[in-house]
Amino acid sequence: MSKLSPGLKALINAPFARPGPCRVAKGAAAAAMGEVFWGIAREARGKGVGARAWLAISAAATFTLNSPDALSILHGIASAERGGSPTAEVRTAEFIREVGLKCISFNGIPRTINCLNAFHASLPERVTVALGREPSRTLTAENIESVKARGRGLWDSIYAPFEDKLVDKLGVSHPDLPVVILNCHYGPLLSDPAGGKTQRGLGRVMTSLVAVASLRAQTGVGPQVLSHVFGLRKAVDDGTFRDDLEVEEAGREESESEEGVRWLAGDEGGEWMLKAVDRIVDGLGGSNFGAKL
Repeated sequence: MSKLSPGLKALINAPFARPGPCRVAKGAAAAAMGEVFWGIAREARGKGVGARAWLAISAAATFTLNSPDALSILHGIASAERGGSPTAEVRTAEFIREVGLKCISFNGIPRTINCLNAFHASLPERVTVALGREPSRTLTAENIESVKARGRGLWDSIYAPFEDKLVDKLGVSHPDLPVVILNCHYGPLLSDPAGGKTQRGLGRVMTSLVAVASLRAQTGVGPQVLSHVFGLRKAVDDGTFRDDLEVEEAGREESESEEGVRWLAGDEGGEWMLKAVDRIVDGLGGSNFGAKL
């Protein structure tokens, strides 16, 4: 394979192109970012919102902003909030990894790849050796139809009563657009793997929180933020939020209160969620996803 010229390599890595991740320097900057996460955690606890919810919001925003340094800070804080034990460290790392995977549907593959790689490298060996290694989303001839049905069920829950109308509208834009969205994202990725409440599953509510936080941090996609804010409310309306109230992660059950979920889905909770994302964005120097106009 031929080598790239020095000029081409320099252009790829030019500072104005921001080729690297969003860094958080050790010291005062890391402490300030930690205080942002601690503040969100304290506020969530005061509102009856569980650790999984504020962690989903914070991790999704951080993946969107391409900051593995901040993910490492977040992991330490969330692990402490969840008990500080080795088990809590593993559960938190698994949860953050799952959030990052689902962010692919909102941010694209590259940021998830880079952040997950760097996040894994930042974890102590006692955590990495305990992380799951078996894939849970492999498609086979036997499960393909159930995966498609699972994805369509999540789509319908989020977009009802306009689920069919929206599919038709997407198909007008491009005939394969709804095919890709439903069969490549909602089916195998955004809907949880089959097998019940496992450490790989975020759940219906948490998936909506990831969507809202990712899209808010991304900027420029207000209509999609609005859609997923409504999608969160519909999880309450159709009762699917109850599947999130008790979730087993790495052998431990962790509960979300019904009151906390209902609060998040209301106006006050929605405002708090968006403002929490905005604080993370500000803490990391502003949104770096789209071009500044």
